Amino acid sequence: MAILRRQRYIDKIEKCFGKDLIVVLTGQRRVGKSYLLRLLKSDKESDESNHVIYIDKELREFDHIRNYQDLNDYVGRRLVDGKCNYVLIDEVQDVAEFERSVRSFCSEPGVEVVITGSNAKMLSSDLSTLIGGRYKNIYVQSLSYVEFLQFHQLADSDESLLKYLEFGGLPGLEKIGLALQDVREYQRDIYSTVLLKDVVLRNEIRNVVFLENLVKYIADNTGKLISTTNIAKFMNSTGEKVSSTSINAYISHLCEAYFIQKVHRYDIHGKKLFENNDKYYFEDNGVRNALSGVTREGDIEKVVENVVFQQLVRMGYEVNVGQLRAGEIDFVATKSDGNRVYVQVSYLILDDATRKREFGNLKNIKDNYPKYVISMTPYVTGNTDDGISHISLRSFLTNGFNS
Repeated sequence: MAILRRQRYIDKIEKCFGKDLIVVLTGQRRVGKSYLLRLLKSDKESDESNHVIYIDKELREFDHIRNYQDLNDYVGRRLVDGKCNYVLIDEVQDVAEFERSVRSFCSEPGVEVVITGSNAKMLSSDLSTLIGGRYKNIYVQSLSYVEFLQFHQLADSDESLLKYLEFGGLPGLEKIGLALQDVREYQRDIYSTVLLKDVVLRNEIRNVVFLENLVKYIADNTGKLISTTNIAKFMNSTGEKVSSTSINAYISHLCEAYFIQKVHRYDIHGKKLFENNDKYYFEDNGVRNALSGVTREGDIEKVVENVVFQQLVRMGYEVNVGQLRAGEIDFVATKSDGNRVYVQVSYLILDDATRKREFGNLKNIKDNYPKYVISMTPYVTGNTDDGISHISLRSFLTNGFNS
């Protein structure tokens, strides 16, 4: 099997070397962090001036490394003088007080440290407390549409796009194949693993049934404004008595495991963030589909919106939901340099009412930032309506806003 490189992530890692930075690869389990670490290991071992110390905490041969003292001992005995030592640790959060060790390694000359983890809170809080700004977080997402085509050796076509919308971008599907039953079984296994290891056990959650019902509720309402008060009312109506405080805590745990992402509302006119009624999107739309499916009316809209959101993040945007006095903009996406785009997402635009809704909200924004409607409407060729570009989902996923 040929090695399929995710070069953009390798390039980001390489840029950090030589700067006394700890490189932290974060993201949901099974999105490809371990693969990137193994690929980096292979690259560095091809140069005799390098020495690689590789630890995978998901392998039993490393079970004896349980805390930072064990880690110090294991790595310390393997460092080689006169070479560039690369310390690569996969799923580092399974080592108690790991941050003490990686801080020490990073301070030694000729040592580069790359670690992976599946818990945002632990990595950010522990590392930032001990080492301040001396680490670089690289967020690893599931496969983009272009990577999906490469992994499964598919041509860019409407049929391939539908497969991507249906199955999502977990790299492990390359070995599983794209038979629906096999895919869904694999995705449900990933879901169970993330919930058990990164949410239930890590946060000592007792009400697992409620957690599963909450995830299902979010999957059913992907891309809709959700308040914890409304969730509590819904759960109470089913006989599940739970407070808004508990719901907030559970949602935070899901976000910390990179299973879902919270997107805040942004007041376009007032230029401020609202503090309630957020939207939630899944890290992988295939896992979301395994929970709720894509065959019911309205489901495809949620899937398309989820895919566009993830692509915007992949392109380096910070994404919010736009709030106007007379409507909503699906996404207000802003780069670190201040450049911004407004995006409306629709499955199909086949009648005047839909066109008026999608384009009309954008026309109500009076600034000069670019505005786009993204849809799966047939024969979309990038035409504009009063300066608003209408581009196809396939074009956006392959060429971005240069479609």
